[in-house]
This record gives sequence, C-alpha cells and structure tokens, in this order.
Amino acid sequence: MQLAAIVISLVTTVIGTALAARAAAYIYRVVMTGAPDTTRTGNPVQRTKTVAVEFLGHTRMNKWGVVGVAHWFVAVGFFTLVSTLVTAFGQLFDAEWVIPVIGHWLPFEIFTELVGTLTTLGIATLIVIRLLSLPGRAGRKSRFAGSIAWQAFYVEYTILGIGICIMILRGLEGALAGVESYEAAYLVSYPLVVAFRGLSHSTLENLIYLVAMLKICISFAWAATIGINPSMGVAWHRFLAFFNIYFKREEDGDVALGALRPMTSGGQPIDFEDPAEDATFGVSQVEHFAWKGILDFSTCTECGRCQSQCPAWNTGKPLSPKLLIMSLREHAFAKAPYLLAGGGKDAEGNEIATPEQLANVPAAALAEAERPLVGTAEENGVIDPDVLWSCTTCGACVEQCPVDIEHIDHIVDMRRYQVMIESSFPTEAGTMLKNLENKGNPWGMATKARLDWVKELKKETGIEVPVIGEDIDPAEVEYLYWVGCAGALEDRAKKTTKAFAELLHTAGVKFAILGKEETCSGDSPRRLGNEFLFQMLGAQNVETLNAALEDAPTKRIVATCPHCFNTIANEYPQLGGHFEVIHHTQLLQHLIDEGKLLPVNPVEGLITYHDPCYLGRHNKVYSPPREIMDKVPGLRQQEMHRHKERGFCCGAGGARMWMEERIGKRINTERVDEALSLNPDIVSTACPFCLVMLSDSVNGKKNEGAAKEHLKVVDVAQLLLDSVKALPAEPEPVEA
Repeated sequence: MQLAAIVISLVTTVIGTALAARAAAYIYRVVMTGAPDTTRTGNPVQRTKTVAVEFLGHTRMNKWGVVGVAHWFVAVGFFTLVSTLVTAFGQLFDAEWVIPVIGHWLPFEIFTELVGTLTTLGIATLIVIRLLSLPGRAGRKSRFAGSIAWQAFYVEYTILGIGICIMILRGLEGALAGVESYEAAYLVSYPLVVAFRGLSHSTLENLIYLVAMLKICISFAWAATIGINPSMGVAWHRFLAFFNIYFKREEDGDVALGALRPMTSGGQPIDFEDPAEDATFGVSQVEHFAWKGILDFSTCTECGRCQSQCPAWNTGKPLSPKLLIMSLREHAFAKAPYLLAGGGKDAEGNEIATPEQLANVPAAALAEAERPLVGTAEENGVIDPDVLWSCTTCGACVEQCPVDIEHIDHIVDMRRYQVMIESSFPTEAGTMLKNLENKGNPWGMATKARLDWVKELKKETGIEVPVIGEDIDPAEVEYLYWVGCAGALEDRAKKTTKAFAELLHTAGVKFAILGKEETCSGDSPRRLGNEFLFQMLGAQNVETLNAALEDAPTKRIVATCPHCFNTIANEYPQLGGHFEVIHHTQLLQHLIDEGKLLPVNPVEGLITYHDPCYLGRHNKVYSPPREIMDKVPGLRQQEMHRHKERGFCCGAGGARMWMEERIGKRINTERVDEALSLNPDIVSTACPFCLVMLSDSVNGKKNEGAAKEHLKVVDVAQLLLDSVKALPAEPEPVEA
C-alpha cells in the first residue's frame, strides 16, 4: 500500500506541477500580447498594502455577508494549509511524520484544526449557495447564469475533498499517537480520533498512506486540470487576483471609477491636436487592449456579482458585465496562438505576419483572428453591438468586482473605435453629437437660452444672478456655479437650478455663473466614445474657466449635475484644468451646518432618495443629500432596497440619456417600481438626468393609475428651499 501510494502521488505531483507551470507561463505570454501600459507600477508600497488589505480584509467580499465570511476561510485556508500538504508527503514515507519544530507545537495544531474545519465548512456553504442559485431555477436572476458550471463545481468539490482529507488525517494521526482523552491539539477532530481508536497500528498506517495519497492526488489533479485549461478563471483567479489588484488603475487603491482613462495608442496618450499617423483610436482587436485588460479577462472568477447588480441585465437586456469579460477572455485565449506567432492586422486590415510565421498556427486560432471584436451573431462578432450600447457606465460592476476588473474602461475603449473609426452607433445619439458640435448643448438650443432661467428667477423672486466678469468681479466670487446644459435648458432641471441659486442668495454666498460662455462639459460624448469631441469641449471649457477664475482667490466651482461635477473634478486635470469642485448637496450641507440656512418649515411626507451613480458610486458622495433631508422637519426617510454602493441606475448614464431603450424593461421604470414599493410621497434625487428619468416614469405610472397623484419627484435643493422659505404671513384679523 505504501509503495503504491508513493508512486501514484509522486507521478500525479510531477504531472500536475509541470502542466500548471506551463500554463502559468502561457498565461503570462497571452497577457503580454496586450498593448503597453506604463501607468500600473507607481507607488509599489501602497499597491502592496492594497493587495494585503483586500485579501486579508476581503473588503469587497465581506459586503456580501455569509458568502464573504465563507470565502475568507476558503481563501486563507487555500494558502495557509499548504503545511498539511507538506505533512501528507512526509506521511507517505513515515505515517508518524510531522513538520520539524512546529509539527507538535500546540498553537500550530490548533490553527490547523480550526482553519481546516472552517475551510471545509466555508466551501460547503458556498456549494450550498451555488446549488440554491442554479440558473436552471432562477434563470437570469441567478448571478451564476452563464458561468461555466462544471469548472466552478470542480474547484469547489476539490477544496471540499481536500478539507475532508485534512480532518480524516488529523483523526488518524491522533489514533496512531494513542490519544486517550480529549485534548486541545485535536480540538475538532477528536470524535474522529475516537472512531479510529480501535483499529490496529498497521491498519492506521495504511489508512494514513491512503488518505495522504488521496489528498495529494486531489490537489495535483486540480493543478493538472487548470494546467490544461489556462482560461479557467474560476481556478486561476486564486493566483492572478493578487497581480490584478496590485496593477489596478488607481495606485492609491481606489476602484476604477470617476474619470475615464485618457485615450492611448501604443501605451501613450494620443495628442488630438497632432495625432501620430499610425495612432490606434479605441479598441478593434483584442490585442489593442492594454495588457492589464487581458489580465482582467484572465482573472474573472465568474462569481456574477457584477451581473447581479447590472441595471441592463436586470431589465432584460443582453449586457452582462460577467459574460462580456468571459467572451473577451475566451476570444483572447483562442486567438493567442495566432498572436504569439506574430499575427496581426494593420489599420487597413492587412495581415502583418508572413505565411511562414503562421504555418503552424491551428486553424481554429486563424479563424478566431478573423472574428470582428464588435459584431452581430451573423457577423460572428465577439461582442454584440446591443451588448456594447446597453451599458449606462453606472459603475455597479466595477464597485462589486472582488478582483478589481475595470469593465467600464474596456467598454468605452470598444465604443471609441466604433464611434470614431466605424461611425457605428445608435442613430439617435448622432443628433446629440451634432447639436454639441454646432450649439454646445445636446438639445441644439441657442446659446442665449442658457440665461433664460436667470430671467425667470428674477421675475419670480427679484434675485439677480451675476455673470462672472460682467456683473461681478472674479475676486469677489466665492463659488462659480457651473449650471450645466440640463440645469440651464431642461424645464424640470431648471427648477433645481433656480432653487439652488435662491438658496445661495439666502445664505449670503457670493456666486456667479459663466452664462453664455458655458458649454457642455463633454461627459456624454466621452462615454459614448467620441473622445475627439470631448477633447474639443473640454479644452474650450478649461480655457474659459481658467480665464474666468484667474483673479478669483480660489478656483472653486459648484455643480448641480453629478456628470459635470465628475468631469470637471476628475477628467479636466487630464486637459490641464485643476479646480476645486464640489456638488451642490455638499455645499448646502455645509451652509446648514454653519447656520446660514435654517430649515424650519415642515415638509410632510415619506421620502425615498435615489443615489445618482456619478455622485454616489463614482465619487462616493452619499451622506450630504441624506443629512440635508434629515434637517428638514416633517420628512420621514426610507431607503430603497438598492441604495448607496448598491444603488440602481436611472438609465441615463453612459450617454443612454440620448438613446432609445428598445430592449427589455425600461431601467427608469424598474427603479420607480422599486420606489413605489415603499408607497412614498416624495422621490428625491440630486441629478438633473435622474430627475428627468424618474419624472418620466412616475408620470407614466400616474397615467396608468399605479402611482399616487400627489407623488412628486424633486431635487434635494427644492426640498430644502421649501423648508427654508418663509411661509406666507397669514392676514391679521380685521377688528370689527
């Protein structure tokens, strides 16, 4: 028995190790087929700290309760219980062998008992959760829909088998050592010690040989399996995740939200004033993704957390962030033999490799190389256009991904090529682009219309809003108010603009606007993929802002639109514009805290707040709107199920505001249905896009009789103004 166990174990170990090592080298080569990216190695100390914190703290996974805790023990056990594998090798030659020095050290034995047990229980918990959430039962609602089931179950049952072997070996070791009574060294396995105690010495030894062999064979059969399947992300993420987290976009450890990455070619930002002749605009081939993108695809563990949070997937659309990443991964690995042989296409689509270089490339890889990255099923495309254009760039996928995959950057990179080179995008978005080019706003309205709300406010309240440089000296301005296109031109959003301006006036804040000098910030064209138009609008705005604020004490800007707020604060620095930018809810909260705004009049009713994606997830501003509502007398707040980090999109982001929604349920309807489940009197938000989307759906619900007639959708600023404004004085009774 012993000799057979030794031979089988060693053969399995050699094969498994060789295959896994070969696959690891192959994965590295595949990843390096991607484009250069020199931005991923700065601040190595902080990056190392981020890896340690995310792994040991399981900062993403632990947001998922029981799943997070179970996974923590599985992940920690996977690495720390290597000592039990070492022990198993020793036991093949000597059944009583232990690791020198620490083998009989009580803390080590207790650690092995506890971690072994909890790892086994943890993986059993994860198996049960997967079985209860099988796609066959839950359909699209299962976060495992589309995942490769056999790979996931194989990995999970492998860990379960190893865990069981660890505990059985502990029982056999105790019985062989003649343990007669309960002791701490066998904290959990003592019942097994008792069960094996009556067996003969030789039987116990043979059982140890057998179980040690099983443990080793299970472990290295797994190594052989992942060695044969280098694209098996559910297994390889155990190693690749450390690298993927280390090389994440933000070196300070933040998630890849907020700003989009500058458009690059060959690893260098493109100079749009004088682009290189061979510059690559966007991504049209998988090898055009940076190497970190291919590492992202390889690391995906198919857990489906991104899918479960995606507003597109949850409303019946074809986009699943998980399935998109999986499709890109399978395509990258299927095409890899062609790329590694030197294959590739130039800008005109001509092959750059010689026939000799491609002579030994498998036919399947050559066929894969001919597939368009974005194309319909009829075109044999990797990513369907409906998948690409369903994304709202809300960031839910990036926020939830436990291995820091940067979904939005990859989606926008593919959009850039489609828009700038192929001119292939939803036709209705073309109207928005044309209006921005000609009029500087998406509605194509005259520039002078940007001041209509100023005239309306003066007529309604007598308040005059100054234009910087015309009506007020920049040195006197505390805040430049960036109104935004919607805030200046869309009737519902204008109510927010006027309310905020009136609040600033009430608080005695010296503010001004750009007036006709303001133009679109460029958020929508950039997220649609028209980087050239963003660069044009952004450069114009940076120049205007720098000139307007040249003599201001500080370059402080306040914005009511989270999209403008995000663009000016996070993306204009890429264009040389460095400003201090805050959202209007942050300023209003500050003014309340300073006593400059006093909410005194009650606003009665149950209110639920909708988190704008570009205020919340992208910029982590969650508290100010809620704290403002807390200060308004009469309001009773109740959160929707999906709120804050897990807030559900309104459907307007990613330039979807300007595209028709033809597939599945409308995203804004899904969000309003969630709000209506609370039977609120008021739905509030802090974004003009959200205000429009939610209002449209609520009005539709009212027409259907599915919502209360008095239900209103308002910005937080409007609520605050209602509470701050003095109530009309009641007429004094006339004495007889």
